Amino acid sequence: MTRLMFREDAYAKNCNAIVTSISDRGIELDQTVFYATAGGQSGDIGTLTLGDGTALPVVTTVKDRETGRILHIIADDHPLPAVGDTITAELDWDNRHKLMRFHTCLHLLCAVIEGDVTGGNIAAHKARLDFNLPEVTLDKDEISEKLNELIARDADVYDGEISVAELKANPELVRTMSVQPPMDGHSIRTVTIEGIDFQPCGGTHVRKTGEIGKVMVSKIEKKGRQNRRINIVFDD
Repeated sequence: MTRLMFREDAYAKNCNAIVTSISDRGIELDQTVFYATAGGQSGDIGTLTLGDGTALPVVTTVKDRETGRILHIIADDHPLPAVGDTITAELDWDNRHKLMRFHTCLHLLCAVIEGDVTGGNIAAHKARLDFNLPEVTLDKDEISEKLNELIARDADVYDGEISVAELKANPELVRTMSVQPPMDGHSIRTVTIEGIDFQPCGGTHVRKTGEIGKVMVSKIEKKGRQNRRINIVFDD
């Protein structure tokens, strides 16, 4: 299986890797800094550079539905490496960093809004969470203000882990109703925002909340009788 270097260091921008398989579904590497689409977070984009300097654009990164292996999807009409080739995998860092900022911000949103999460999506230009809420009035400006207050704390954000048994004993730790955290063994990765939030999560995050920058709630939508969608954008 591919070594997931983003789990060890979300700020790693590139790595050397060996091509382990190629198929019409994508390219698999022995290790990668590319995060595959999961948990609502979009897959990373960037380049795989061959030994001769040829750069192959990675248009997205996904998990194979059958095997769970990470596949780098190359843009059409580009040459492919051979199995065994050594390549350099490099992220589009600006894109990745925006995903990290948004993902951490959505954890803050979970601390602001009381309600189970029914869905979500994180792109580089906006992010959203859907909450299972009764008929309540949600105020965009109030939520924006609370989020920015939490961001301004510049709280530490760090990884940890709990056992599968601990999670089963404390199912309320998982806020998402439809998505479970990755269980790749006997332990589950957790993300702590010091003094604010603690959740199992497999995504990539910034190191401190201040790195998120100022945000705003751009829109609140009613999606069904109880579902409320809160959309977040950067307030540059």
